[in-house]
Amino acid sequence: MFGPDVLLRAVALLIPMILSLTVHEFAHAWSARMLGDDTAERMGRLTLNPLPHIDPFGTVLLPLVALMSPGVPFFGWAKPVPVNPARFRQGVNMGAGMALTAIAGPLSNVALAVFCAVLYGLGFRYDFLAGQPGIAFLLDRMISLNIVLAVFNMIPIPPLDGSRVIDWLVPYRHRPVWETVTRFAPFLLVAMFVFAPYVLAGPVSAMNALLDRLLFVVAGRPA
Repeated sequence: MFGPDVLLRAVALLIPMILSLTVHEFAHAWSARMLGDDTAERMGRLTLNPLPHIDPFGTVLLPLVALMSPGVPFFGWAKPVPVNPARFRQGVNMGAGMALTAIAGPLSNVALAVFCAVLYGLGFRYDFLAGQPGIAFLLDRMISLNIVLAVFNMIPIPPLDGSRVIDWLVPYRHRPVWETVTRFAPFLLVAMFVFAPYVLAGPVSAMNALLDRLLFVVAGRPA
């Protein structure tokens, strides 16, 4: 059974995660549409409504299990947005188009983290967060979660977004090496989940520090 503390924690973590994943998947769909591929739009994925993006297992069940299991990392995912490079408009290189649609997701998370940091800083400056600890906590979670999502998704392991960028940039003479990496992608991805706290610590800390400085500048306080 869920106790009140677990329910509050579930709400406090699931809402920012669902919002962040929704923006991430919307960015994939929007960038594909800008390049001429309307596949996601026709499937109802070009929307900021979270419902079409929710994966019952990855967005709801798995995070809830993590919440009830001490020591299990809290993570999840949404339904991947379908992209058909054959539908890109004439003149768009398929590899470049796939890389652009892929990187749009992490970039949207960076933009959302920056927006929340600015909003948080304005809240300090003009005191509209005074007496609103729930909103302050939500903004803080949005900042930290979107940084993690952006960094994690840029890891160059299929099916993560960073792999699309590498797939486009890797020189032809190195294709056999890259294809070997893709064959072992499931095992590498499992290893990445295990070692993620160590691999992501540096980049995540650096981005957190930058956004902390931005927050204090907006708030009009010395960093």
